[in-house]
Amino acid sequence: MTSTKAAKGISQPMDRLLFYCRPGFEADLAAEIVSHAEALDWRGEAEFTRLGGHVGLRVDDDRPVNQLHRALPLERLVFARQNLVALPPLTLSRENRLAAVVEQVVSSGWSFDSIWHETPDTNDGKALSGLIKALTRPLESSLKKKGALRRKAAGRRLHLLWSDGDRVQMGMSFPGNRSELPGGIRRLRFPHGAPSRSTLKLEEAWHEFVPREEWDDRLAEGMQAADLGAAPGGWTWQLVQRGMHVFAIDNGPMDKGLMATGMVEHLREDGFAWKPPCRLDWLVCDIVDQPSRVASMVQRWLERRWCREAVFNLKLPMKRRWEEVERCLSGLENALGGAGVRARIRCRHLYHDREEVTVHVRLLD
Repeated sequence: MTSTKAAKGISQPMDRLLFYCRPGFEADLAAEIVSHAEALDWRGEAEFTRLGGHVGLRVDDDRPVNQLHRALPLERLVFARQNLVALPPLTLSRENRLAAVVEQVVSSGWSFDSIWHETPDTNDGKALSGLIKALTRPLESSLKKKGALRRKAAGRRLHLLWSDGDRVQMGMSFPGNRSELPGGIRRLRFPHGAPSRSTLKLEEAWHEFVPREEWDDRLAEGMQAADLGAAPGGWTWQLVQRGMHVFAIDNGPMDKGLMATGMVEHLREDGFAWKPPCRLDWLVCDIVDQPSRVASMVQRWLERRWCREAVFNLKLPMKRRWEEVERCLSGLENALGGAGVRARIRCRHLYHDREEVTVHVRLLD
């Protein structure tokens, strides 16, 4: 598989996948999907524009691209927000934007039961909302008349990714291998009373990694948790809101209101050295340190079964971020396997993350 390069106009249809990501992380997502495709023995080339907020994978293979799409489930990808089978990007005439869109959809043979218009998560993207609103109903009407937009299309959804007023790329998503959130973004409201905005990272992690119907069992009142690097208490606040008793480990000060709940024991100790007095239900950690050091610390907790589940962040370098994530995750997986610890490991670059990724580990025995 070749290295990444800037996107160019491509004439061959039905030979590519399209992934959304946070603007600025295109190279990291490209490195990730190229790595996975190579491991699956697929040939292709990643294409992106820096700060474009999306990456294409043009496949050079005789097999249907849908096969690769199924082999790359979104939940296994770290930097991807959405995962689509895509058509080539279109440059539209501003006099009649819809004609080329309808023509490409009809010629593809696609059918679907809903249409989503999306933009990259940038200020330029947000500025296209008025245009998108004006085009939505006329496009739906045209595609209904052509038989492409119809009921009972097995839940398939057409996505139009608008990067400019005359630039759009269409992709198809399928139930079970897509985000059900517009743009793949989970937007959460900052809760009143939380000590810091970092609280949203843990809340989003729970939405991402713990099925909502399991919250009452796995995030239950009366559980015990540790928050390493807790101050001022953004993540501890989330644990307390679920009724958990928390060991907050940090040399810095904790929020006074949080301490007044009586649910928090603040220990001014080194989070890397502290040991829990008993087995806990949860370990959470948002320490700013080298990702390999944080991963090694959590590995020790899991090998010794000091907790049942863990959520922790890995602060990433400015370059070769995918390589660092892969190194940490594979090291953790291999170490736990070698120690006879069965666990499920997942990692995502969440919307409320910035220069970090969030990892969740659940012990299975």
